[in-house]
Amino acid sequence: MTKPVIGLTMYGLNDQKHYTIPGEYVDCVIAAGGVPMVLPLQGDIQTQLDRVDGILLIGGGDICPSCYDQAPHETIYMLDKQRDQYELELVQRVLATGKPVLGICRGIQIVNIALGGTLVQHLPDVKGDLVQHRMPPREPVEHPVLVKAGSRLAEIVEDLNFLAPSWHHQALDEVADQLMVVAHAPDGTVEAVEMPEHRWCICVQWHPELAGSDDVIQQRLFRNFVAHCQ
Repeated sequence: MTKPVIGLTMYGLNDQKHYTIPGEYVDCVIAAGGVPMVLPLQGDIQTQLDRVDGILLIGGGDICPSCYDQAPHETIYMLDKQRDQYELELVQRVLATGKPVLGICRGIQIVNIALGGTLVQHLPDVKGDLVQHRMPPREPVEHPVLVKAGSRLAEIVEDLNFLAPSWHHQALDEVADQLMVVAHAPDGTVEAVEMPEHRWCICVQWHPELAGSDDVIQQRLFRNFVAHCQ
């Protein structure tokens, strides 16, 4: 049986004119039985989509607030208009095809914005410090995730309460109408959404790839995604 090809987004050009992607994403796709294909932020998006069986939207820097009609907060960083424009169009096109989509961290945010939602630009301003979603200055940390019983996500991960790696200072605010919230952090921050009318579209705010090598819950998420790309 031919393994499914998974298209992965990447970071924009850095100061050395290099596109980059953290290796954990690639490792998790391979471990789940997929063939990773990294997609540059240029070229014809439809041609790229025609060559993959599913899309993994990886994490990264903040999305420009102008994409959801807000002025920028002083804490935003790593803005990349080329990446924003590319990913917003990519999301619109891949959702129209029905191909599976897994969004991680920035990925859940770009899907929400593409469908008309907005973001909390700096969580501490809204949620305080009850739950640490990242450690200073910008380091990952674990916190509990509470999954909605009966959701597709719950069926996949087979647990309603688990620890997951977190590494963000933004999250969903107004959730797009097409999306259903299926997980929260203890402070109420949206941690996962599903698109009920789509074949397979699940987006999470945490970073499953950071624990994918030894956490069976995160492995189940990647395996289910790749299986539905088959």
